Amino acid sequence: MTTDKAKLQAINITKSFLQGSTSIPVLKGVNVTFEQGNSYAITGSSGSGKSTLLHLLASLDTPDQGSILFNELNTQHFTPHQHEHFLNKSIGLLFQAPYLIQELTVLENVMLKGLISGQNKNHAEHHALQLLTIVGLKDKIHEFPAALSGGQQQRVALVRAIFNKPAFLLADEPTAHLDMATGKTIIDLLLEYQTEWSMGLIICSHDHYVSQAMQTILHLNDGKLH
Repeated sequence: MTTDKAKLQAINITKSFLQGSTSIPVLKGVNVTFEQGNSYAITGSSGSGKSTLLHLLASLDTPDQGSILFNELNTQHFTPHQHEHFLNKSIGLLFQAPYLIQELTVLENVMLKGLISGQNKNHAEHHALQLLTIVGLKDKIHEFPAALSGGQQQRVALVRAIFNKPAFLLADEPTAHLDMATGKTIIDLLLEYQTEWSMGLIICSHDHYVSQAMQTILHLNDGKLH
């Protein structure tokens, strides 16, 4: 990685969804620049479009108009290889639900991110074990997700998301289904890694503690980001 800070930008983004035969606008010309190394909270009422914006930034969806740029490159113009690299190496994703693969052990769920990106099995296993030890799950590595609590599953999802030390970590309500103490633990871990690895951290959240812990707070209202 170069010493230059990565940038993730939304340029005049609009997005609507069909409700029956009616088009409902959700985002109405959103412009924002996120810089690697900084932390951001995106707040707003339920249904304001926070998750939609995050999915667009992650190139999991495409805007009706406007562009998502990663280091000045339009993500919509990525080749399949560039898109795969972007999802595996440049960004990490953490959602409300952990989305763990139930048939894989905790260790295998985390290792998978490394194996997909081309790491050899021994290296991926060693790195996964390191991360799981840091988050207090060393004794759970051979368990299957169903045997874990919600907070433990979210910690597994967290270390999987940061496995490849992405330039940006995008988190959508990562504490929504957790009690306050567990949620605070998750956010503290995210901030610790964000500082240690100089990641950009973008979190959509209703949680006041989460937003106040970020360097920049952005509010999404009536399709605009302020």
